[in-house]
Amino acid sequence: MIIGVPKEIKTDEYRVAMTPAGVEELTVHRHEVLIQAGAGQGSGITDEQYAENGAKIIPTAEDVWRNANMIVKVKEPLAEEWPMMRRGQTVFTYFHFAADEKLTRAVMESGITAVAYETIRDSRGQLPLLTPMSEVAGRMSIQEGAKYLERPFRGRGILLGGVPGVAPANVTVLGGGVVGANAAKVAAGLGANVDILDINLDRLRYLDDVMPPNVTTLFSDRHNVRACLGRADLVIGAVLIPGARAPRLVSRDDLKRMVPQAVVIDVAIDQGGCVETARPTTHSNPTYIVDDILHYCVANMPGAVGRTSTYALTNVTLPYAVQIANKGIDGAAASSPALQAGVNVRNGKITNPAVAETFGFELTSL
Repeated sequence: MIIGVPKEIKTDEYRVAMTPAGVEELTVHRHEVLIQAGAGQGSGITDEQYAENGAKIIPTAEDVWRNANMIVKVKEPLAEEWPMMRRGQTVFTYFHFAADEKLTRAVMESGITAVAYETIRDSRGQLPLLTPMSEVAGRMSIQEGAKYLERPFRGRGILLGGVPGVAPANVTVLGGGVVGANAAKVAAGLGANVDILDINLDRLRYLDDVMPPNVTTLFSDRHNVRACLGRADLVIGAVLIPGARAPRLVSRDDLKRMVPQAVVIDVAIDQGGCVETARPTTHSNPTYIVDDILHYCVANMPGAVGRTSTYALTNVTLPYAVQIANKGIDGAAASSPALQAGVNVRNGKITNPAVAETFGFELTSL
């Protein structure tokens, strides 16, 4: 099979979908790997490193898309890339369809097979291709939140951990999954008072066991959410329903309960966001203010730490890419329930229940 890796074109996206080790692994299996020139630059990987491990360096994205049977990316195809998608091709990347109906329709019309990183499930029901980026985003959310609480960035002027004689910041984390747990751990490590909310009591029991004393676990109902918002200096939106749009937990009216110049980091923005006033932003222009509350809603947070994120991501994506390359998408999906769960669109039809439900499209069995 011919595997193509184009350069990511999303604003301030520095990740790349394959490392030189991945190129070597695929070429050992007698596949051909096409890398667009400069694709690895943002992650500190040179064209020479790719070439030394067997890749062919291709000058343009058009040539990569035209010649590859499978495209491996990091972010969803942008509108400029839609015309390059072609029927019969497999595209393996993060899609987050539920947040973008135009993308969903474009993929359906193209006839490609869309295999989404974020819906692949392993035998334990976990999301192995979402986990490493969720770890990065969770940890980054506190790093960014601490920065934007500073007064020069229009925050409240609060040091997250406080100092002796001055109280630390109050951090509310909505969602106790991978993002939320990593956010809570970092915030607690810096000395903040942390409330973490979830609807899964077993998960809350686990978090209560492993988190330090300055983390309080709470059941996520409207009463507790509102109470936490009322005292929060920093709110982290970290909820996820795999493949579906994120539930709205914070309305615009709820912002009035918050202290002025508090900060909201909506990590769930890839799936539409869990804050009503959230809209996607970029690393170049990451924040905006609504009702005196600073919002940070960068849709590709891990892209800012491209080198760390690239290696963390490709550690988990490569085995699945090899399966698809070796067996083709039909054979790979038939032999792997995990990959079968990752197929969201096939031959113009929606095959993921959550995506179909989000837009009211017909669901077709894979």
